[in-house]
Amino acid sequence: MAIKAGPVLGFRGQWQDEWRVSVLLVTGLQTDAPTLVFLPAGGSAVSVTATLLKTMPEANPNSRAWRWDFPVQQADVEQLVRYEVLGIQAEFWVPAKGSLPNSAYASCNGFSSAKVKNSCKVPQRLWADLAAKHAERHYHLLMMGGDQVYADSIWDVIPELREWAGLPVAQAIKRSFTAAMMRKVDQFYNALYIENWSQKEPAAVLARIPVLMMWDDHDIFDGWGSYSPELQQCEVHQGIFKTARDYFALYQLQLKAGEAHPLGIPSSTSFAYGCTIEPAGDHAMAILALDMRHDRNSSQVIAAANWNAVYGWLEALPAGRPRHLLILSSIPVVHPDFSIIEQMLSIFPGQQALEDDLRDHWNSPAHKQERLRFIHRLLALSQAQQCRVTLLSGDVHVGAVGIITSNRNNAADRSAQVISQLTSSGIVHPAPPGVMLFFLESVMDKQYVDDRDITSEMTPFPGTRTHFIGTRNWLALEPDESGRIWANWHVEDITQPYTKVIHPIKSVP
Repeated sequence: MAIKAGPVLGFRGQWQDEWRVSVLLVTGLQTDAPTLVFLPAGGSAVSVTATLLKTMPEANPNSRAWRWDFPVQQADVEQLVRYEVLGIQAEFWVPAKGSLPNSAYASCNGFSSAKVKNSCKVPQRLWADLAAKHAERHYHLLMMGGDQVYADSIWDVIPELREWAGLPVAQAIKRSFTAAMMRKVDQFYNALYIENWSQKEPAAVLARIPVLMMWDDHDIFDGWGSYSPELQQCEVHQGIFKTARDYFALYQLQLKAGEAHPLGIPSSTSFAYGCTIEPAGDHAMAILALDMRHDRNSSQVIAAANWNAVYGWLEALPAGRPRHLLILSSIPVVHPDFSIIEQMLSIFPGQQALEDDLRDHWNSPAHKQERLRFIHRLLALSQAQQCRVTLLSGDVHVGAVGIITSNRNNAADRSAQVISQLTSSGIVHPAPPGVMLFFLESVMDKQYVDDRDITSEMTPFPGTRTHFIGTRNWLALEPDESGRIWANWHVEDITQPYTKVIHPIKSVP
């Protein structure tokens, strides 16, 4: 079979009633440049020439990655667009001109260990659920907020890395990233994506809903960016990171080497990107995906220059448009504060793995000031631009709702002083053990004072008496004609979704 993985639809933005998409396909080496044909509703078939993104002759499996780019003119009604490439036929829905897209959000598409995987009886069950809901509701956009693959097994399946990881740190950091390591790491990431994305259930969705993806640590390996400086900067860790980065750009962003994403943030050196979706009227929406792994180290989440690039993009948004700003923050900004536990663990030797997990959180002592500056900028933006800010997060393997509230200023609409955070995780990875859920629910505080008159809190999960949903889930974001966004968590073994409504800020005369 010539096809190794795909097709995978990518979203490349909307411009003047054009819904721009791309298609990624991975084939064997013997395949010449295939042609893709797409057919808009009521239109004529259009042929699209392939762009070769990468040839991987030594990978396992050896392969070529191709991309096709094409715009679809939006119509007065929602339309079905069919496409075909190498005998594969699929279709996707494009929202009507003048309307916001129905969207879905998911994270944590995999397993952190073989033990966790073996505990899960139907791994792809929620992908099948998303496909079934898509057949009824028609989702135009799928946002994936991190851990699209789990690369943690790299330390077990590559003998050279297994041996290296067993060395004392003082010895390990002096070792070179050898040619054998480089070759096997390259093969590992290519095979990881092909194996994961060629599975029937996710493949069916990825071929039918254009995606926006942003990576998190497991797309590299567990805890990337939260290790000690000597490990973070050593040759082996940096060699693995650079290879993971290249395959993230190829498979998740559909880019060839050195190519910029069409939605990339100007002047940013990270993978951060953003777009606006501009329907008729005053219900425009913006999406910002923060890259929280490219610059991450023990003292920062995002480098100052890249924060400035992001804020420059945000401040250039026209006042009053968009009404909603969705921000992908892979790690939740609002979550129980484990900093005291982290500080206690630092006293004891031999706790490196758990400390890495704790340092990964926004509330880690090393990142609290950066988090607070981020919150202040978002609150100021919300009031100045009259834009409702909503954070979309994953990572923690639970569903949850967080709220940031400012009582500092008398805004015309109180919703300009409230930021909602919607956490959905994971679509494949199971929830934490019951003892951890009990600890989160019964021991950890739910409300925190971030600054004078600024608080953050975990609110009760909609329709429940608990603060966390300890079951696999994915999130639907469905706008209505009034400009509200209905957030619906679809939870495993629960028939009806849990719902929260995000209201836009009222227009100020």
